[in-house]
Amino acid sequence: MAKASTTGVRPTIRMVAELAGVSTATVSYVLSGRRGDSGPGVSDPTAEKVKAAAERLGYRPNPAARAIRTGRTNTVILSLTMLSDPWSLSVIEAVQKAAGPLGITPMILGDADWVKVLGTHNADAVFVDAVRPDQRGALRKLAEHGTTMVVFDEEVSADGFDVIRSIAGPGCRMAVDHLLHGHRRIACLTPATAAGTSGGTRYRAYAEALEQAGIPEREDYVGLFDGTSAGAYAAATRVLSMADRPTAIYATTDYAAVSAINAAQRLGLSVGTDVDIIGVGNTVEGERMSPSLSTVGPVDFFDKLARLLLRRATGPAGTSAAEDPGVLDFPWHLFVRESAPHRSAATRLY
Repeated sequence: MAKASTTGVRPTIRMVAELAGVSTATVSYVLSGRRGDSGPGVSDPTAEKVKAAAERLGYRPNPAARAIRTGRTNTVILSLTMLSDPWSLSVIEAVQKAAGPLGITPMILGDADWVKVLGTHNADAVFVDAVRPDQRGALRKLAEHGTTMVVFDEEVSADGFDVIRSIAGPGCRMAVDHLLHGHRRIACLTPATAAGTSGGTRYRAYAEALEQAGIPEREDYVGLFDGTSAGAYAAATRVLSMADRPTAIYATTDYAAVSAINAAQRLGLSVGTDVDIIGVGNTVEGERMSPSLSTVGPVDFFDKLARLLLRRATGPAGTSAAEDPGVLDFPWHLFVRESAPHRSAATRLY
């Protein structure tokens, strides 16, 4: 019977089989985790003997060889633009929760240049959270080469891949309108790239709501930042330190709203009393924090995203959404919590 190697030679499945006194097919079946599926029966004592032999030899399955044999890597890739964003953390948490029981490992790609990575790395499914205009052509090419993708984007069409669509404009307008029920001095926290008269959808919702309410937009109430949590904190600190500070803040992301809450508390302001703060995204962190974050966003977004991604990942090997692409639309809702409670005109803060 084989003994554990001390020569530095990597243990093989044949060595495990010899040590356990079984066939290589039995070892492969036990160590693949397929016991319980339809297939040849392997008794518990035999399975334990195989596992003990593998442990004694220090044998680990070769992922590359298994991928060639099964057509699967048992991994999914999550391409997330900003890992510190509560939105990204909510995606990771939901996918990890759904993937664990399936034996699938999520791999996090914190790089907006997902095109290069997906051209050299295989996964059973990929989630992309942002698509630049110059990257759109790559989506179809990747799908044609068999990459299974779920793409989060408001504009791209399902063309060999699934699209999750969540139109932000109307939801953001709900957030600003909520603040307008009790405030006239409303600031906006937004990344510098999203501001300006031709800026992003989320900023325009703020500017248009103020205009329709007859409230002049104040340049000093627009807190521009560099897209980071630290930048949002600094911008919130600046506007909340003004002599005629705003009584409410509309943040175009939940992570900026969380930063604004931290800044307000650092300045000794009571959030939900001295200043109301609302975000965008309906993230798990925003709901769990204290005070809980008022926000706008879709319902059950993260769990449904995870279920779709894992359904694609565990579909028949070698297939993707190419034959049945879909668009999953999410309407937005207003979630009123502690950071921006309901106010009436009678309690309006000027």
